[in-house]
Amino acid sequence: MKRSPPDPKAQAKRAALNALRRARRAALKAGVDLSDWEGEFLGSVEQRVETFGRAFADPEKGAPGRALSQRQTIKLKEISAKAQGKALRRPLGRKPSV
Repeated sequence: MKRSPPDPKAQAKRAALNALRRARRAALKAGVDLSDWEGEFLGSVEQRVETFGRAFADPEKGAPGRALSQRQTIKLKEISAKAQGKALRRPLGRKPSV
């Protein structure tokens, strides 16, 4: 018996929800205090992904098969790194003047 191929939208939704929950759990476990904005960000994005399957409305802000926009993904990575006590790499671009 063959299975039908998995739905890419459902996979993206599940992956985004897991990443959001992982970031929140890591912060709680490490005892890191998230700012009010970060806590609200995680909650609102999680709610939108559960409700609509994606957290952004404008298709130009992210790939068609993704549940999070590019900026939301970056912010999620920053929150996860903060929870793990790791510093994120400095983005490419101008170097700060000394």
